[in-house]
Amino acid sequence: MSDTQTLIENRPPSVATLFLERVNSTPDREAYRYPVPAASGEGPDEWRSYTWAQAAERVHALAAGLVELGVGQEQRVAVASSTRVEWILADLGILCAGAATTTVYPSTNSEETAYILADSESRVLIAEDAEQLRKARECRAELPNLAHVVVIDEAGAVAADGDPEGWVLSLAELERRGTARLDKEPELIRERVAAITADQLATLIYTSGTTGRPKGVRLPHDCWSYMARAIEANGLVTEDDVQYLWLPLAHVFGKVLTAGQIGVGHVTAVDGRIDKIIENLPVVRPTYMAAVPRIFEKVYNGVASKARVAGGAKYKIFQWAAGVAREYAQASQDNYRRTGKADVSFGLTAKHAVADKLVFTKLRDAFGGRLRAAVSGSAALAPDIGFFFAGAGIHILEGYGLTESSAASFVNPGEAYRTGTVGKPMPGTEVRIADDGEILLRGPGIMEGYHGLPEKTAEVLEADGWLHTGDIGELSSDGYLRITDRKKDLIKTSSGKYIAPAEVEGQFKAVCPFVSNILVHGADRNFCTALIALDEPTVMGWAAERGMAGKSYAEIVASPEMTELIDGYVKRLNEGLQRWQTIKKFRILPRDLDVEHGELTPSLKLKRPVVEREYGHLIEEMYAGSREA
Repeated sequence: MSDTQTLIENRPPSVATLFLERVNSTPDREAYRYPVPAASGEGPDEWRSYTWAQAAERVHALAAGLVELGVGQEQRVAVASSTRVEWILADLGILCAGAATTTVYPSTNSEETAYILADSESRVLIAEDAEQLRKARECRAELPNLAHVVVIDEAGAVAADGDPEGWVLSLAELERRGTARLDKEPELIRERVAAITADQLATLIYTSGTTGRPKGVRLPHDCWSYMARAIEANGLVTEDDVQYLWLPLAHVFGKVLTAGQIGVGHVTAVDGRIDKIIENLPVVRPTYMAAVPRIFEKVYNGVASKARVAGGAKYKIFQWAAGVAREYAQASQDNYRRTGKADVSFGLTAKHAVADKLVFTKLRDAFGGRLRAAVSGSAALAPDIGFFFAGAGIHILEGYGLTESSAASFVNPGEAYRTGTVGKPMPGTEVRIADDGEILLRGPGIMEGYHGLPEKTAEVLEADGWLHTGDIGELSSDGYLRITDRKKDLIKTSSGKYIAPAEVEGQFKAVCPFVSNILVHGADRNFCTALIALDEPTVMGWAAERGMAGKSYAEIVASPEMTELIDGYVKRLNEGLQRWQTIKKFRILPRDLDVEHGELTPSLKLKRPVVEREYGHLIEEMYAGSREA
């Protein structure tokens, strides 16, 4: 048996066990960094740290506090909070109490929050602030099982008229109660953790879903224990790494990173404020981070926009450097595939050295200057953008997984990564491609099923453990997986041609630096059209250059000049497409798509049915007068 097999097969029954093992083995090593705003409210944040032992002290107190509140084995405790260190500590406290975490996005509205809390039968809600408390209070009559709301920010932990006695308390008060309980029963948490079995429920993650009500995905403790060991065995990260974690922890992608960190033992700097990423990266100086493609697209568009604003010469230098980056990355990856060495020609190496000095060094500095690797997941990254960053020395390793598979089913191997693929299966995960091209997965990371929905579970999970992902893909001869589209998102035109819209959309994002989101439409039509949403900062910068300063964003995107600009990029896109894939008509949307309007999921995936319904009049306008076959 190999060392990898031994590590995975001898995994502990729970990530709670793994956490206690981590604390015992490296108690004084730094575990978490977190920002504290300046007392004056102005100036940079102060970053503070917890060692593993210090984190464990809080985790044990929280776990004991939940026991004191009467929370039992596998009973659900919900967390509705943005990404912050308290989210992680609360989650570990829940797990160490033997309970299960229900995750709730802080952006979720009151109605859906009520549905999740009721469907999960959550006994306690750990709420970030007064706003999350308000949502719970509004729907309290629908939540007979919700016995307590614990508020992280004490300013929000205020009881209101009509609240049952003791219904609201602060996180600090919960910890005080837990500490008092531990004084009487010092072995309480170790006993609780020792009683956890591998098949016991650990997490209920409600899929944000592009259609319909969210489904609660039941992930037992063994899923996270396996993921922690698989990430450790994969060798992509080491105990010397510093991770920057900003992803939503209510999403499985963020959640799996916390399990991986416990397995490996590296430092994680936690701050979910998206508007702070650019400010934080040079301070934290991470060696490793994960993100969704939209973040890399925004960085790319921002860099291109700045170069354009700086003037003709600088923009030409940037365009030249971007071309060199892509050529260099493709050549080095192709050579590595053939020979095992990432060598490129002398001439290309010389050009790359010049481009590196002029452009790439500054880009790497913006990420902190030490970034070894960035993992991209949750949606497809346009290969041209991936090659650009790879050539600039920022290696984006695409990965793949679902909430139903605990997120990390595939990831690109470090030096041998291939842009445009999601890499190879994690150790212990099996994959096969069905006759219709659908990707099927099996392994210890696969969910137990959907909470309270046996019929829905049977639709995707076979009796022998194979999970139907709903994604279409192909495997290379040496095991690299390429995702081509969602099975349900494939477009069949009225002429019988199949089109993968995500592939066309990804190519447009690489071609057009102004795009934020794009939806390609064409099912049962005789040609394809597109709804295009633009990136506001980039658009406003372009407008200022052309004497349109003072006009609103809506006015600018509706202008003939903007339509002409985007038309040029659509024509460039069409040059590289098959005839039946080409975009014959498009409309620019009056605003960007967002989570608040329900057009994107919290992990920034496009909700196609919502967008097509909302802008159906624009779609019909594009097909008006055309002859539908």
